Amino acid sequence: MSSFDTNPFADPVDVNPFQDPSVTQLTSAPQGGLAEFNPFSETNAATTVPVTQLPGPSQPAVLQPSVEPTQPTPQLLLRQASKFLPTRFLAVSELSERQMLLGGDSILRDSYMRNLPKAVASAAQASLLRQQEELDRKAAELERKERELQNTVANLHMRENNWPPLPMWCPVKPCFYQDFSTEIPADYQRICKMLYYLWMLHSVTLFLNLLACLAWFLVDTSRGVDFGLSILWFVIFTPCAFLCWYRPIYKAFRSDNSFSFFVFFFVFFCQIGIYIIQLVGIPSLGDSGWIAALSILNQDLAVSIIMMVVAGFFTLCAVLSLFLLKRVHSLYRRTGASFQQAQEEFSQGIFSNRTFRSAASSAARGAFQGN
Repeated sequence: MSSFDTNPFADPVDVNPFQDPSVTQLTSAPQGGLAEFNPFSETNAATTVPVTQLPGPSQPAVLQPSVEPTQPTPQLLLRQASKFLPTRFLAVSELSERQMLLGGDSILRDSYMRNLPKAVASAAQASLLRQQEELDRKAAELERKERELQNTVANLHMRENNWPPLPMWCPVKPCFYQDFSTEIPADYQRICKMLYYLWMLHSVTLFLNLLACLAWFLVDTSRGVDFGLSILWFVIFTPCAFLCWYRPIYKAFRSDNSFSFFVFFFVFFCQIGIYIIQLVGIPSLGDSGWIAALSILNQDLAVSIIMMVVAGFFTLCAVLSLFLLKRVHSLYRRTGASFQQAQEEFSQGIFSNRTFRSAASSAARGAFQGN
């Protein structure tokens, strides 16, 4: 019954926790320094030596306050948005500072979404305006080129012959029209001019041949035939070369005519053969070639030198003719022309000729009346 002697409703006994034996043992034990503490000693195995406090006033631990990221203000968002959109598309700038502070992010977002279709429409309209300006510029350029082409065609139809260049007081007027920059394509102008210069060299060589044969005739009166033939070659071969091989190649380059190319090849090949005969200088043919120049070397040295110079000109003409013939042939092969195309162009030219048609109709009418 002893367990029931204690009154449960009485005040609890005032128990001092510091009177606990374990606590009193630690507080009453002598304290030593770190130098006297031996962790391997048996006497100190059950005791714990507190850490000696460093001299000086103790400072309480201070906890650094945490820095929370600040929320972007509407003004900052406005400045960032202005970097990506032009000022004229940013209607948010019209809002007052108070409205921005009250509305915050929602005002900026709503204004951006409300003005985005307008910005896209304005950009598309500006792009369309630029395209329209580019198209107008190209149309104006095409119109100008078409007008220039029409003027060029009109000038070609109304052109006046300018070759040979004769003075105004001369009763003989020019017979041909010649303009390399207008009629000849740019790719063929150089070779066409070279052929024209070859014809000029051909004419000068024939004139020098006439003078050399004249000097030969003055030294040897038996060479009258050579002097007479040299005059005939100069009078005949100069215009014939222009009409028979230079004008056909000029027309071929001007209108890409296959028949004119074939005429040029045939006549120019014959011209090269004539150059070879002339540079050889067979006597009694009216040519101051190498043989004729060497045959008079013992009689008159000066006349022989003059005839050698003419023979050198004939040799130069032959070499240049071979070179230009090869160049023209390579250009002709590049155009893709053929002999069949030349035949078709020849037949079309014959049947479209008014003189030929009138002559054919007259012959047919006369044959019908005769029957």
